[in-house]
Amino acid sequence: MTFERVAALAEARARLPYAAPPAELPPDLARLSYDGYRAIAFRPDESLRLGPLFSAQLFHRGFLQRKRVDLYLQPRTGGPTPIPYASNLFDLGPDLAGKRFPADLGFAGFRLHSAFASPTPGIQEEFLVFLGASYFRLRGKGQEYGLSARGAAIGTGAPEGEEFPDFVAHWICEPEPGAESLTVLSLLDSPGLSGAFRFDVAPGDPSRLRVTAALHPRRPLARLGLAPLTSMFLHGQNGPGARGAEGFDDFRPQVHDSDGLAVEGAADRLWRPLVNGRRQPQISAFAVAPLRGFGLLQRERRFSAYLDVQARHEARPGLWVAPAAGAGVPEGGGFGTGAVQLFEIPSREEYMDNVVAAFVPTGPVLPGAALRLGYELTTVGAEPAPVLPGDLARVVSSRSGSAERLRPTMPPSPERRLHVVDFEGPGLPANADAPVTAAVSASAGSLVDPVVERVPQTGGWRLYVEWRPPAPLPPGDVVLRAHLVLAGRVLSETWDAVA
Repeated sequence: MTFERVAALAEARARLPYAAPPAELPPDLARLSYDGYRAIAFRPDESLRLGPLFSAQLFHRGFLQRKRVDLYLQPRTGGPTPIPYASNLFDLGPDLAGKRFPADLGFAGFRLHSAFASPTPGIQEEFLVFLGASYFRLRGKGQEYGLSARGAAIGTGAPEGEEFPDFVAHWICEPEPGAESLTVLSLLDSPGLSGAFRFDVAPGDPSRLRVTAALHPRRPLARLGLAPLTSMFLHGQNGPGARGAEGFDDFRPQVHDSDGLAVEGAADRLWRPLVNGRRQPQISAFAVAPLRGFGLLQRERRFSAYLDVQARHEARPGLWVAPAAGAGVPEGGGFGTGAVQLFEIPSREEYMDNVVAAFVPTGPVLPGAALRLGYELTTVGAEPAPVLPGDLARVVSSRSGSAERLRPTMPPSPERRLHVVDFEGPGLPANADAPVTAAVSASAGSLVDPVVERVPQTGGWRLYVEWRPPAPLPPGDVVLRAHLVLAGRVLSETWDAVA
């Protein structure tokens, strides 16, 4: 099996009416509880060996993982062979002890394991998981799983509701002897489109995943999210983070898998801190041409910022998406004109992924011609990270509080807000007397009296600026922006926050 053959399958499917993958389950699996499903474990000694450095383990169907995904092993020579289901591949747990299920049950997904360049290749850790709809998770060495990527997102935030495409088949390709990367071919399907994907993954520090895709719409798609990322943000350093939001009664200072969105264009990089607590979901769009990259990142890497021993939020990866040309993929990775859209859903539940970021093309994507796409996903840990282009200083913290605390007026004005933004990076001057200034703007109201100073404790620079809201307040978000400047040269990415 080759990528072009999978692309031909996708094109043929797109000409036919959509047929959902099998989702019927034996009663014992259909009524499994969450704990009962989690108790099912693949037996490690049954792992599929993929050369000396890689192996694969499989996921059982049951509980919420109802849909069957066809799995194949593609050897280096010859045709693919189906991976057969057998109940004895799994420890089924106490709820299913002694049960056996039919050979056509199939699987829900799979995960890949690697030795991460260990001198003992037999000791392998999982680094890539495909499970549920078109979701997949990637991590680098020493990281915990956090945010997810997806094959495609259709209608995220649309009034008619979102459509979730499924990976309906995967071909796991046997690597060449000694190869440090692995290829997976995947077939995507949904009522709106069918598509083919090639994933070339190299685990490590960082892990890199090269994606090549051919998407065939069945109907016009008004809002197609390309290279979508999905994450969780409950609360963070901004406090409630949105106007009028209720705080969290939580011993942990912060709870999130990502704390901001970075978007890189030809001349600027923007940093949008994530927020939670609006009354309604919010879509923010960041037009950029050409797109150099975007990502949901976890910039706060200190344990003391989270204090969660089990979750280890400080070890969750960010993911950076960078367009990449290739065979059949146009310059710019095929992203064309459009905007990176950020969709934030109010949430009070830690288990809920409530943040989506994706590139959305301008205008509808129409059936009749394949959309060819190429990009690379790279895991990001502590910054500065080489994968983020340029030498712009980055926003490392963004806090707000009453401006009356430092600049009291009579009578006090509770609407006045002081925003404090910290920037760090190797391009910032070490001289505290350097004439660094800030360029600031607000979409409503005004940002006044910006003050910039060097922070000797961190080697970074800090901006203090007061936002004075208009009366009356406009509905929805007010966007505040700021970046550092020295002698006409931009020193930092643009802080882009909401008030």
